[in-house]
Amino acid sequence: QVSLVESGGGSVQAGGSLRLSCVASGSITAINYMAWVRESPGMQREFVASVTSSGSGDITYYGESVKGRFTIARNNAENTMYLQMNSLKPTDTAVYYCHANYGGRSYWGQGTQVSVSS
Repeated sequence: QVSLVESGGGSVQAGGSLRLSCVASGSITAINYMAWVRESPGMQREFVASVTSSGSGDITYYGESVKGRFTIARNNAENTMYLQMNSLKPTDTAVYYCHANYGGRSYWGQGTQVSVSS
């Protein structure tokens, strides 16, 4: 069983930055895949970024709309995954969810709201 808690959301102006955190209830060392997904009102959930552990280090992927602006990272010692968001745009406004796959199951956090004004 894994519990995920996001934090770090808030309201910023366009061009600003925020860093989201996702803290897991236990060690994330054994969690191979973790990701951020966002959902805007009336829209389907959108993939933002993922980080996958491999023998040669972490492998990261980004959605096209956030490439070059967002950075995903994980700190196994802190049981935490981060999303550094720079150059924020109004279109980044959404609830951001932390997602992890572990033991054949999918886990989600409760979400944190990010609002970007123009």
